Formats: sequence, structure tokens, C-alpha cells
Amino acid sequence: MNDQGRTMPTPAPWWKFGHVWLILAGPALVVVAGFVTLYIAVRMPDPVVSEDHDRKGIEINKTLEADAASLAPAVQARNHAATGAPPPATDKR
Repeated sequence: MNDQGRTMPTPAPWWKFGHVWLILAGPALVVVAGFVTLYIAVRMPDPVVSEDHDRKGIEINKTLEADAASLAPAVQARNHAATGAPPPATDKR
């Protein structure tokens, strides 16, 4: 066994192996997604909450409370359909 006439093949450079690019693709995509997110955040910022948002919320709640009384029959029907129990008897004299 004489190995003197044989030479070792030169290894291929790292960028010629596919699994290297598969490993590098994940972090590269995250960096690109970060820049896209930054661009969207700078280009289209969220609106600032108005100064009177508390007053507007109270007005909306008053409107919803007024509408709740008109929804009572629908709520009773929904509860009856969900449980199978008869709706409570109402005395209409």
C-alpha cells in the first residue's frame, strides 16, 4: 500500500454547501422582516387617543344600556335555546 502517488482533493468552499444557506436563511429573513416592520411602523403610526375618550366611552355605555332593555326577549330566547329550560314566566295582568 503505497499512498505517495495519491493527493487529497481540495475541499469545496463553504458557500457551495446547501445546508449552510438553509441555516443562514432563517436569521436573514428575520432581519429583513424587522426592517419591514420598522418601515411600516414609521410610515403608518397609530393614531393618538383623543383627550375626551373617557367622555365618549361613557356616552357609548349609556346608549348600550338603553338598548339592553329592548334586547331582553332575545336574551331569554338565547338562554332557552342554550339550556332547554323554559323562559321565566312573566305576569302580564
